[in-house]
Amino acid sequence: MLISTNAVGARRRWAALAVLAAAVLLLSIDNTVLALAVPALTADLSPTAEQVLWIGDVYSLALAGLLVLMGNLADRFGRKRVLLLGSAGFGLVSLLAAFASSAEQLIAARLLLGVAGATLMPATLSLIRNIFPDDTERARAIAIWSTAFGAGSAIGPLVGGLLLEHLWWGSVFLINVPVMILILVAGWLLLPESRDPGPGRFDVLSAVLSMAAIVPLVYAIKHVAGHGPDTVTVGCVLAGVTAGVLFVRRQRRLEQPMLDVDLFRNPAFSGAVAANMIAIFALTGLLFFFSQYLQLAKGHSPMEAGLAELPATIASIVVVGVVGVSAARLGQGRAIALGLTLAAAGLALVAAAARGPYLWLGLALVAIGLGIGLAMTLTGDAIVSAAPPRKAGSVSAISEAAIELGVVLGIAVLGSLASLVYRSRVEIPAGLSASDAAEVRDSLGSALRVLGPDSPVADGAREAFIGGMQVTSVVAAVSTLAAAVLAWRLIPSHPSHAPDPSAPIPRT
Repeated sequence: MLISTNAVGARRRWAALAVLAAAVLLLSIDNTVLALAVPALTADLSPTAEQVLWIGDVYSLALAGLLVLMGNLADRFGRKRVLLLGSAGFGLVSLLAAFASSAEQLIAARLLLGVAGATLMPATLSLIRNIFPDDTERARAIAIWSTAFGAGSAIGPLVGGLLLEHLWWGSVFLINVPVMILILVAGWLLLPESRDPGPGRFDVLSAVLSMAAIVPLVYAIKHVAGHGPDTVTVGCVLAGVTAGVLFVRRQRRLEQPMLDVDLFRNPAFSGAVAANMIAIFALTGLLFFFSQYLQLAKGHSPMEAGLAELPATIASIVVVGVVGVSAARLGQGRAIALGLTLAAAGLALVAAAARGPYLWLGLALVAIGLGIGLAMTLTGDAIVSAAPPRKAGSVSAISEAAIELGVVLGIAVLGSLASLVYRSRVEIPAGLSASDAAEVRDSLGSALRVLGPDSPVADGAREAFIGGMQVTSVVAAVSTLAAAVLAWRLIPSHPSHAPDPSAPIPRT
């Protein structure tokens, strides 16, 4: 059934939004908190280098590969039902991950976490699309949803640092359990059910092709980051592209496709998806090397580093108040372009101020948080508004897939670029063994273990890392500016008709 504005009272709508925001906040934290726990779990479980990569990668592979399928299942069987089942699964598997006694068990648990996460992500945004049919309310709701996602990415290091200073590495997974219990209880009481009233026959081949298109491409990106281009990369790209072409051809022939690929013929829709992905690409890439910069180059503890990143989170919260004014005065396309331009300026300032006082970096984070938050809110609204409510799950899956691809690309491309510049600039001191020299060349973290954090040579390694961060920040800034031009050109702007999320909420 479909829900109307009158079917869900104002208080219940916003209480339901709090449940959905809590779910996406936790998923976002889960994306970033694991990185801090890798040294501790490595000492405890003794995984091989390849297993460490799989512990990090298998979650993204499962999540990205299943988003479209799970969005379709949510449309078919009920978004609330799928969300609650996914929440229960996520909590249970988090227990398995927290108490894993071997690397193999942890990899399996991370795989299942990705499966459960794929049920949660499309369901949250598609429920918002149906709970808030009013343009004004929906724009504000998506602003809050986007803020929760961005805040989770930013506070993940803070939460992880706090836990790891007092508890074992499994605590970063154990925090999921009480939150998921809360989501299950509150979601059962507050969330309305909605589904596609005429989903048609479930097409198994489309489901297989959707996964076969995404998973090899995501794996290829991660493989290039760790091993460089090789035959595995080429094979994965060819497999993914072939499956993608077959998927698109099949969707165009089906009377009731899993994914309406004709939506991409709409320049506004395609532009919003692309802008959304590039915004996350820049933000995730920044957080990846900025957290290392604060801890390894500046010597902050994980908790101090998390606090230093808070300006971006606070700025993203301010977006809820300013997005309506921006959209109303500029129109959607121009407001998105403005946000991306502001984020590009912040990224450029990170490059310029990397060796200066924190004040300038804090101001840069404010610009980035405000700009990315504004762009993500409006692009998210443009994407979910492009299709009828009965297809909200499938369209939300496109948005989430773009976000996940942006995350993977941000870490793989920008992280690899930072490493490449570091390796080209770091000086290897004479007298080191071949293994120690390889450690110094590999990364700043391993260099500090070999050289000692207080040695003059370590200072040179820090300078090389900062140089890599500066180059990467400039590349991220240029990419974000290109996305701003794309949004300006492709997404229409009609200021007089733009929703105002900061307007008073109507009561029912």
